[in-house]
Amino acid sequence: IQRIGKCGSRTVVLLLRILSEKHGFNLVTSDIHNKTRLTKNEQMELIKNISTAEQPYLFTRHVHFLNFSRFGGDQPVYINIIRDPVNRFLSNYFFRRFGDWRGEQNHMIRTPSMRQEERYLDINVCILENYPECSNPRLFYIIPYFCGQHPRCREPGEWALERAKLNVNENFLLVGILEELEDVLLLLERFLPHYFKDVLSIYKNPEHRKLGNLTVTVKKTVPSPEAIQILYQRMRYEYEFYYYVKEQFHLLKRKFGLKSHIRKPRPRPEFFIPSPLETEEPIDDEEEDDEKWLEDIYKR
Repeated sequence: IQRIGKCGSRTVVLLLRILSEKHGFNLVTSDIHNKTRLTKNEQMELIKNISTAEQPYLFTRHVHFLNFSRFGGDQPVYINIIRDPVNRFLSNYFFRRFGDWRGEQNHMIRTPSMRQEERYLDINVCILENYPECSNPRLFYIIPYFCGQHPRCREPGEWALERAKLNVNENFLLVGILEELEDVLLLLERFLPHYFKDVLSIYKNPEHRKLGNLTVTVKKTVPSPEAIQILYQRMRYEYEFYYYVKEQFHLLKRKFGLKSHIRKPRPRPEFFIPSPLETEEPIDDEEEDDEKWLEDIYKR
């Protein structure tokens, strides 16, 4: 499982810890959070470690896409979850400064050298005055995770966007949407039952919900409408990718008979952000192809 910062990955890891004990698979969660780009030797070393691990095995890490086949390895089953780019950015902005409800002062641990004036920098000032943290290339965050390790993957533009889309289509079993997490979990249980059987019932368990609430970022405030519009403009490639993934996810849900429950999106400038595809009714006439579709994924 590839992890993207502030896209629900800690919630998923909590679930995986429970599931690994329940179903008897090996779970390795990397504690490296700030090294997503690797040298060629580092790529080879990580691919070797993953490829030779004892099965059944599930590995999670914050890292940009690795092409195992480039180094002669078998491509693993990739899974990921993304979320609305502006919401992800805001969550990360305040998490770096103030942490979450786990009570361990983790923001001080993560950013001990952050100056007070930076920690309490108003989000509107950061955006409107074009601070580096609120501008490109720092805002170009989700696409590089899917584009890969090539230097051009870090440059906001069509090349990285199209390569990221291609990798989603060719190398990922599932890329889910955090806003529809329960449906993501349902599909994972369908596709990989050895790992995810009963995941939705565990997620809905009140005890797990208590743990999940501890990972909610604190002190979040909403930027002004003007600042939000500027973020949309700066993140137009991120939004094009987000809505592409969302469209693919909804098509997948329809294929397996799940209806989408779309929350009303916040107002956004339609002239440069594509509208999301809304799934209305499940499709019933393709059931015979479901297993073949899964087999094709595993053959890649």
